[in-house]
Amino acid sequence: MNRTRRLWRYPITRLITMAAVLVMLLGFAGYTSRTTTHAAGNNACQLDSAQGNIKHVIYVQFDNVHFMRDNPHVPSDLEQMPILLNFMTNNGVLLSNHHTPLIAHTATDILTSLTGVYGDRHGVPISNSFRYFNPDGTSNTGVSFAYWTAPLFDPNTSTPTDTKFNMLTASGQNAPAPWVPYTRAGCNVGSVATANTILENTAIDIPTVFGPGSDQALEVKNNPGQAFADFVGIGIHCAQNNAICSPSNTGKSDLLPDEPGGYTGFNGLFGHKYVAPIISPNGPLKDLNGNVIQDPQGHVGFPGFDGMSAAVSLSYVAAMQEHGVPVTYSYISDAHDAHPSGPAYGPGQAGYVQALKSYDNAFGSFFKRLQSDGINKSNSLFVFTADEGDHFVGGQPSPAGCNGVTTPCTYSQIGELNANMAGLLATEQGVTTPFKAHSDSAPNVYITGNPARDNQTITRPFERAVGKLTAVNPMTGNTDTLTKYLADPVEMKLLHMITADPARTPTLTMFADPNYFLFAGAPNCSTPCVTQQAGFAWNHGDVSPDINTTWLGIVGPGIRAQGVNSSVWSDHTDIRPTMMELLGLRDDYSHDGRVLFEVMKDSALPKVIRQNRALFTQLAQVYKQIDACVGQLGLATLAVSTKALESGSSSDDNTYTINNQRDALAAQMIALLEGSEFNGQPFSDHQTQQLIAQGQALLKSV
Repeated sequence: MNRTRRLWRYPITRLITMAAVLVMLLGFAGYTSRTTTHAAGNNACQLDSAQGNIKHVIYVQFDNVHFMRDNPHVPSDLEQMPILLNFMTNNGVLLSNHHTPLIAHTATDILTSLTGVYGDRHGVPISNSFRYFNPDGTSNTGVSFAYWTAPLFDPNTSTPTDTKFNMLTASGQNAPAPWVPYTRAGCNVGSVATANTILENTAIDIPTVFGPGSDQALEVKNNPGQAFADFVGIGIHCAQNNAICSPSNTGKSDLLPDEPGGYTGFNGLFGHKYVAPIISPNGPLKDLNGNVIQDPQGHVGFPGFDGMSAAVSLSYVAAMQEHGVPVTYSYISDAHDAHPSGPAYGPGQAGYVQALKSYDNAFGSFFKRLQSDGINKSNSLFVFTADEGDHFVGGQPSPAGCNGVTTPCTYSQIGELNANMAGLLATEQGVTTPFKAHSDSAPNVYITGNPARDNQTITRPFERAVGKLTAVNPMTGNTDTLTKYLADPVEMKLLHMITADPARTPTLTMFADPNYFLFAGAPNCSTPCVTQQAGFAWNHGDVSPDINTTWLGIVGPGIRAQGVNSSVWSDHTDIRPTMMELLGLRDDYSHDGRVLFEVMKDSALPKVIRQNRALFTQLAQVYKQIDACVGQLGLATLAVSTKALESGSSSDDNTYTINNQRDALAAQMIALLEGSEFNGQPFSDHQTQQLIAQGQALLKSV
């Protein structure tokens, strides 16, 4: 999805110019750090991989790049990027049965990937933006993209009623930062447009990092366009006492107030203005095509999140790797929109095919450049993934059977179907209860007054009415049922969507027909309540296989060469613990994900797992199905929740007691898994088999 435009897109929402990104996050304190901070003056990066081979880490996360075909005749995004695809499948593994959390949006998905925990433990489970309740029962907009230590970002006011951290653990503290294990090991960490690990905006992030009276804040006031290019989107988190982030280079203290074990004496560089002279000392930084990196208005510096094409993002990565930054995390914008202003492309459309070709060429240049630098599959860990899949909304392409590559596709109908939820409720169901919504294909509803979830006069009638909504599809003329699933706070808790901040908890989440994008407009249909909008044609957030299924590629020492692997069910929480295991590092919290030892060589695993692969595999697979948002249990309980909320049956509500049972069982499973994965702890076969049996029984009970 288009990361910046997706925040607020329609007249019914007050559009506020701002820039945003994504980030990483958190967890519970559970384990102490395995890698201690290096002594002062020793800045050598000391990763602790099993055989000591890994010297570089290159993590790349795409926005909406697909391995699954969106049209059976048109090669998928990755199929149209053969240089990247072959690099993964020839040298490592591409996991094609990989999944998102909920709600499947850029901020939530990237932060989950970076931290290894779901949104309830990093604070961003809703989307790129959300709402929060004020004490008087009204609700305001919050933006998920803000620097790691920033408070909740409300772009409409400088005095929000909710001032908790945006990145929030389950205990209400600022989430642990993903760069910490690296910097403690003496490794500088570069961040290229990676959610919330860099400055996301010039509103709240500038005072958070530089201070409200700083020179940077003055530049924001006097020259906002250049300030955005100077300070947003790019950063380096340095190892202790590393010269790159020295005060003479405008390094600032890298403050993490709630980091387990403390975090003092570390600095960071924030912004292209300060990073570029370090990684491009001989002149302006250029993209891989030789163009000076600048935004569409000609401001030299960060080009905006939609401007992070492969040629731009990978240029930052290569330059960082060449200049003392051996760990890099980067973001690449989607290829299915005509950036920066749109509109959206359909599968096989000429502009889409051209964009993918340019991305593939960029990877060719990137790999060649790294090879000349001595950075390759034998000494580096490469991780590639995409935040989520998409559901294409459009008619049939012309000509029939076009493949896009040799025969371009064109579309006479393209664009998501916008539906005014408030207007449909009023005209179809006679419900005019005031509410606000986070506009989406999976809209989160905040009923004014914040009534209890089981309120029989407001909440329950509203939920039943939402379940009955229909719309006449402008493309087909058919009458569609809009609601696919409904979740109230009890079900949202099971789906890891409830944070430590009660003000952020929606009254209800509706997972709609993925062709539709719902918003809360006027409570009437004087203006048509359902229209097709050509500007956006790729929906996500919803519960749908093409949205919730994505992919993960891993190449490097310790990884088996498996090609495309569809047998391992995984999700974004598994990326972080797998990387930590391969690198010999550890987070100061337990993960929600597990190490993907099925794709790892024996030499990269603790002895206890090597000797018990079959049993560990069975435990890990059952664990994922009971704990993952879109695992078997999550999807089954979501169906039960929908039935209960649409019918208003209190007897169905009793099924929700499964929450506590699931949480307790999952906690036992992950404790056993992580004890062996990171501590090499022996375990009881009997206990493990008992846990597997309990998990299987739980799955059968719903």
